[in-house]
Amino acid sequence: MSSSFDKVKSTLPYLGVGLGLRREVAAETFEAGHVIDFLEVIPEQYLCKGGDTRERLNKARASMPLVVHGLNLSLGGASPLDQEYITRLKTFVQFTDAPWFSDHVAFASLGDLYLHELLPVPFCKETIEHMSRRIKMVKEQIEKPFLIENTTYYMSMPGSDMTEPQFLTELLEEADCGLLLDVNNVYVNSVNHGFDPFLFLDQLPLERVVQIHMAGHLAKEDIVLDTHGAPIADPVFDLLRYVLSKATVCGITLERDQNLPPFDEILAELSAIKIITAEAKQAKTSLELEKRP
Repeated sequence: MSSSFDKVKSTLPYLGVGLGLRREVAAETFEAGHVIDFLEVIPEQYLCKGGDTRERLNKARASMPLVVHGLNLSLGGASPLDQEYITRLKTFVQFTDAPWFSDHVAFASLGDLYLHELLPVPFCKETIEHMSRRIKMVKEQIEKPFLIENTTYYMSMPGSDMTEPQFLTELLEEADCGLLLDVNNVYVNSVNHGFDPFLFLDQLPLERVVQIHMAGHLAKEDIVLDTHGAPIADPVFDLLRYVLSKATVCGITLERDQNLPPFDEILAELSAIKIITAEAKQAKTSLELEKRP
């Protein structure tokens, strides 16, 4: 389905394969700038902070392209949007010169209380209407292309009467924004809720995917947890290959937030993602050549 976002996406740069900037490995990250294409920064870690934190952000900005991935918009929350936060976020996005910014399909606050969790929303028409209004407000105020990210959830919220792909598709169309597709989240949810992750992807408007997140998880006996604290699993790499066979994206980010391994292991995962990306590009080129008369 054609949308005004099609034109927006066509203007966005291709950034490549990047890494989420984390304080614990910042020095190694900057040293490896020749093999890391871009960095993803979390604004909440830098807003209203100085000292070493600000110095790290300044160095990141001078080193390579940045994208901004927020946690506190609480797009699914019932309380009014935090205008003070949005004002600071706009300044931050402008400072980083990020080509786009993103947040989650979730609620993260109750009134003035930030929960420091990304909690699920009911998959229903009322949520779509509510969230699309808030997304449009954020887009208008920050004046940059905006992406929403699919999240993990461990229970179905009361009031849900749609599947997640139906919900995401209608929300993306109504809000006319882009998708930050977290492939690991798709896999985690598919195991926990018993659906086919490839069919799930087929039901999404993949033409709206601008960025992809890759991460690891923890598999227990009766549940899979999205931890960002383990190597990427082979089934998640398989889903990445599948997405790239069907969609053109502007950037892929590796997220690692805990249980940080030797940095060489992080670089090895980045390299694996780059190889898959190159293979997908070559396959598309070969297919296009075969179609030529």
